[in-house]
Amino acid sequence: QVQLVDSGGGSVQTGGSLRLSCAVSLSGISINDVCVAWFRLAPGQEREAVALISGDDTQSYVDSVKGRFSISRGANPQMLYLQMNSLRPEDTAMYYCAAQSCQNLGQTNPLHRSSYLYWGQGTQVTVSS
Repeated sequence: QVQLVDSGGGSVQTGGSLRLSCAVSLSGISINDVCVAWFRLAPGQEREAVALISGDDTQSYVDSVKGRFSISRGANPQMLYLQMNSLRPEDTAMYYCAAQSCQNLGQTNPLHRSSYLYWGQGTQVTVSS
């Protein structure tokens, strides 16, 4: 069982930065066996993955955020972060952290929302021009 609590959203101007946090609570599985991704959902669009970190800390990003966003773990490995720099109005969305066992994720598309069983409640990011 995995529970996620995400936080850290807010309103910034173009070019600003935000750091989102995802607190992971676990039962019956090691954090090293859990892959965590950040998704975002903007009005009128589908929920899209932006970044993924695997149990061995391998990171992946979609092209639209490469070089601007960084996913990482804290000193406490059950804390995950999404550092977002050089924010743009098109980054405005509700951001969600999502988790799935890496073993199960390996059999699916890791960038699709249907591959993840566990979700945070979401945190709103608004970027104004």
